[in-house]
Formats: sequence, structure tokens, C-alpha cells
Amino acid sequence: MTFFDRLTQETEVDRVGLYTAPIIAKALNNQITLDEYIAFLTEAYHHVKHTTPLLMNVGAKIPSEKEWLRNAVAEYIEEELGHQEWILNDLAACGVDKETVRYGQAAPETELMVAYAYDTVNRINPLGFFGMVHVLEGTSIATADSAAAAIQKTLGLPDAAFSYLRSHGALDLEHVKFFESLMNKIDDKEEQDLIIHCAKMVFKLYGDVFRSITNDQVSYVEE
Repeated sequence: MTFFDRLTQETEVDRVGLYTAPIIAKALNNQITLDEYIAFLTEAYHHVKHTTPLLMNVGAKIPSEKEWLRNAVAEYIEEELGHQEWILNDLAACGVDKETVRYGQAAPETELMVAYAYDTVNRINPLGFFGMVHVLEGTSIATADSAAAAIQKTLGLPDAAFSYLRSHGALDLEHVKFFESLMNKIDDKEEQDLIIHCAKMVFKLYGDVFRSITNDQVSYVEE
């Protein structure tokens, strides 16, 4: 069994747990509200804005014997630059003052997920961050395109409100193939175990972010 297959198999229960978050069913079953979609984008902004800084941290801490992995991280950085601005533009297309979101506060659940990622990279081992990559990219492929279509049908929003979801849907298939090839080069058992542990943790933490969206919301829509 390749490491990527092991990673997928051993985190399957955790992945299924994430998909029990009510917001996912609401999005796919034409029940999502505008405030909930705005809340989803808001929390996406508050974790996506950390992707590039986290990747830079990872690249700086990778040991010289894994230079091939540092080069891959550089490719990830190039791909991810500026994605948080796409989310702010989506929010503007929903009628939101995007500067209110830019300078606003993340939900506690989002703050905890981001803090966990930084702690893993800076205190434990930068390779643990690839557990988070597994969660975020795999979740995008599974739900993003279908969710975007259902949400747009439900809310009647313009195409300009879905650049984040649609860019992280089917297009991420290539990213996952790239990620799979990288993971299959990691043959140290301790590093593999760490990546699996971090993926399990992020499935839970990301699920908590999703669950926070269906709690009481503050509307950012301009009157």
C-alpha cells in the first residue's frame, strides 16, 4: 500500500465526520441562506489568508535532504498567492462590505484550526502541514462544484460570487495528483504517522468551522 492510500484509508472515518456538518447538506439540498453562504466565505477568507504564510514557514523549515519537497512547496506558494482576494471579491458580489471582513475577526473555530497549523509547523514538524493540505484539497474536490451550482440556484447570485468555490473544485484534481505523488515519496514511518495524525485533527477542526456557520450569524450585507 502506498502512503497516500494509507493516508486516505486511515482518515476515512474522520472525513465522513466532517461531511456530517449541517451546512454541507443545506448547501447541496438548496436550503442554504445568504447569511450562511456569507459566513462560509468569511471563515474561508480567515483561514485561506494564512495559506501562503504557512507554506513559507514550511518551506523554510524543510531539511536539506528533502530539497525536492521544498521545491514542491514553492510551487504550492505560486499557486495559492492571492486566493484570499478572490474570496473577498465573492463577498462583494454577495453585497458585503469586503473591508469589514478583511479587518474582522475569525470565528473561534477558524482561529483554532489556523493556530493548530502554525503550532504543528513551528513546534513539531513542518511535514505535518501536509495533513491539512490533504483535508482542504480533498474536501474541495468532493463538494465545491456541486455546492456552487446548488447555492447559485438557491440564492440567485451572479457567477462573480463563486470564484473561490469553482476554482477549488474540479481544477484541484491536478493538485491532488501532485499531492499524491509527493506523499508517496515520504517513506519515514514517523513522518507518515504525523501527517495522518494532523489530517485527522484538521478534519475535526475544519468540521467545527463548518458547524459554526449554522449557529447565530451576524449579517455583513449592506442595507
